[in-house]
Amino acid sequence: MVTTVGNGPVYVLALHGWFGSARGWGHLPHLIDGERYTWAFMDYRGYGERRDVPGEYNIAEISRDALELADGLGWERFAVVGHSMGGSAAQHLLADAPDRVTHLVGISPVPASGVPFDEQGWALFDGAARDPGNRKAIIDLTTGNRLSSYWLDTMVRSSLEESTVEAFGAYLPAWARTDFSERVKGNPVPALAVVGEHDPALGAATATATWMATYPNARLEVIAEAGHYAMDETPVRLATILEQFL
Repeated sequence: MVTTVGNGPVYVLALHGWFGSARGWGHLPHLIDGERYTWAFMDYRGYGERRDVPGEYNIAEISRDALELADGLGWERFAVVGHSMGGSAAQHLLADAPDRVTHLVGISPVPASGVPFDEQGWALFDGAARDPGNRKAIIDLTTGNRLSSYWLDTMVRSSLEESTVEAFGAYLPAWARTDFSERVKGNPVPALAVVGEHDPALGAATATATWMATYPNARLEVIAEAGHYAMDETPVRLATILEQFL
């Protein structure tokens, strides 16, 4: 259900992306300073160690489960880091428990307002639950069509192993068509967005129009050699940015 790294006094809850899991954070967990931080990487219902846990498979449920996990760990206050879909969930958690979140981080975050799709784009993403070829095309697209086919295949294989078809399919409209932006707009939490230069969908332009316009104490960091998966593409740079912010 949860993988913890470190035993430091700064608590960080990590919420994974659509293609991820608690074990889907690339090299980032190996770069955490365990004397300063305690990170908890959780699985959503239908993912990883919770593949067989039924659920509604939506963003509100992820937030509820994350808060229950924090309670179980004895964390009263903590930072939240969310990747992609997890960026939406992290913001929902902030809306649900604003007094408990010390720092908010979105890595290529889905906006709290959701993501608009054209018909062709929706067909590609909607077909990804059952078609590994669609999954590979999406990962290739969102990393700038510049990375090796072998790595893409590895990412696809991991996503197939770490999630059920039912959950993966249901989470798409959950993150793409959920809008709770009015619940977080103006929240003064320190809020960092980290995006990759080669991410055409959730890159700097999207973060500027959404994240930066939502949080008055927001910062934006663009990683030049990354696309949508900075934890795999540029893990040391990502870990350094996170450490400096947290």
